[in-house]
Formats: sequence, C-alpha cells, structure tokens
Amino acid sequence: MALYYDLPVFKDVYKMTLRLFELTSNFSREYKFTLGQDLKRDCILLVRSIYRANKCKDKVFYLEQFLDNFEVVKLEVRLCKDLKLISIKQQAELALLMDNIGKQITGWRNAQK
Repeated sequence: MALYYDLPVFKDVYKMTLRLFELTSNFSREYKFTLGQDLKRDCILLVRSIYRANKCKDKVFYLEQFLDNFEVVKLEVRLCKDLKLISIKQQAELALLMDNIGKQITGWRNAQK
C-alpha cells in the first residue's frame, strides 16, 4: 500500500486545494466567509477521503464519499466563476485539474468493485 501523500490523485487534489485557498483569499468580504470558507472546508474533506480510502480495506465507501463531495466542489467553483469571483482562465485551470482528479478517482473506485 502506497502512502497516501505519494498517490498521484492526492498530489492533484492537494494542488487544487492549495490553488483554491489562494484564490479565496482575494474574495470580497461578502463571499470570503461564506462561499470561500465552504470551498476550503470541502477541499479538506476531499483530502481526508483520499487518506481514509487509502488506509482501509473498504475503499469504495470513501471513494463514493469523495465523489459526492467532489461534485459539491465543482458546483462551488462554478458559482465562483458565475459571481465573477474567479476569472474564466482560473476556472479553466481548475477544470482541467478537476477533470484529471475525477478520472483518477473513478478509475480507483472501479478497480475496487
């Protein structure tokens, strides 16, 4: 079993989390403590799900939990773009990263079934 922080998907999720933390620091006060906080919390939940999936035998439960939380993060990123809190270029950067993460997690989940 690989250490969770050596997994490529963990590295991508961590990179996305770090980028979102950077972006939310520029949010206006109105959104920094609502949408920004929720987005940061939800990213941490993604990291936690990878850790838990990697350490336990029943990985599917945590991978499904990851995918549920991941959909919420995708919606929050879309909201950020629609509210003009992030630029289209920043959203595109995140979308590429999120697409890669989604493929890795789905592949991991399917391999466990």
